[in-house]
Amino acid sequence: MKPGFEHTKKSTNSTTGALKPKMFIISMFEPEAEVWYGIPEFNLLALNISLPGLSPRYSDVHCTVDGEVCQLTIGESEINAASSVLAVALSAKFNLTATYWMVAGIAGINPEIASTGSVTFARFAVQVGLQYEFDMRELPANFTTGYVPLGVTSPDQYPKSIYGTEVFEVNTALQDIAIAYAKTASLNDSADAIAYRANYMKDDIYAAGAASPGVYACDVATSDVYFSGRLLGEAFSNYTRLMTNGTGIYCTAAQEDNATLEVLLRAAIAGLVDFSRIIVMRTASDYDRQFPGEEAYFNLFYANQGSFLPAVKNLYLAGIKVVNGVLGEWDTKFAKGIPAPNYIGDIFGSLGGTPDFGPFASSDNPVVVGRELNYGDGRRNIRNHRREGAGIKARVIGGA
Repeated sequence: MKPGFEHTKKSTNSTTGALKPKMFIISMFEPEAEVWYGIPEFNLLALNISLPGLSPRYSDVHCTVDGEVCQLTIGESEINAASSVLAVALSAKFNLTATYWMVAGIAGINPEIASTGSVTFARFAVQVGLQYEFDMRELPANFTTGYVPLGVTSPDQYPKSIYGTEVFEVNTALQDIAIAYAKTASLNDSADAIAYRANYMKDDIYAAGAASPGVYACDVATSDVYFSGRLLGEAFSNYTRLMTNGTGIYCTAAQEDNATLEVLLRAAIAGLVDFSRIIVMRTASDYDRQFPGEEAYFNLFYANQGSFLPAVKNLYLAGIKVVNGVLGEWDTKFAKGIPAPNYIGDIFGSLGGTPDFGPFASSDNPVVVGRELNYGDGRRNIRNHRREGAGIKARVIGGA
């Protein structure tokens, strides 16, 4: 039995005659989607399925004629992501119980970890925007960031107000397989990207950011705020480590992944999907911070980084290796599933198993589900999900 599936329920939805995709590609907006159309390997526009609840801009799921590969454009931001993925997960037109999911989108990149054009595969998705926020001009003197975890009073404290979407962990065995497939791809680059990338050679800490595009195992930060700059990048890197008990390595910044994973987790609880069959792939389209001597606003608004088109192209170049790998070895390897050697799921252990991240609250360090509510002179804590114990040390993932 896969870790995290001890308490999975059976679905009551009838899927008789439904399509049974082997691979479902999730795109966020047009350029990410269009790179999959008109390719020689298969025709994703052969079968177009309209569903209620999809984005008004992207109202169809696109599939091959046999339904083995499907693709959905969910729209940007967490609200769009959750709404669109939920519409698919609950649709009786699909049987998704054996489907592999591949989030395939572009993202900002941390130059301490990798360079633009690179392809990354995440183990953790961390919702970095789910915090208190102060304007930097109004911070206490001893604070290094304006972001503070919920329910505490210092940036280095684990949050005590837990919503459940803070962190998701996916199957590391499947992550490794995807990386191995992606490494066989010849990645795209551009002259402008090479020229801009060279600016990061000015500081040794950004050596990885100055290198040629590669394939990496590192983690994604989710925030609806499109952030930029060294200080925010460092703050969210620290937060990623904090939320994953020192294991996570922040490298990409995106807007949708925690929302997508929360829907798939809820669908897994209902027995509609298998949470161990999720791949989170992000390609690097721009740096999340400026190079030494550059202004953060210039990096975001005006710099010709030259990496958007290569990043989009690399979604296909690396992603098709993964898709073909799954399809090509379906009967011998993937149909039965890839057992997860690690914990998979959310911070609550909703799919069963023991998370290797999280607070594991004791009686003197309570966790609050939701927010602490102020009632005059006292505080009323809602603690209907308290956990005790110690975390399990997880493997550290880095550049590959």
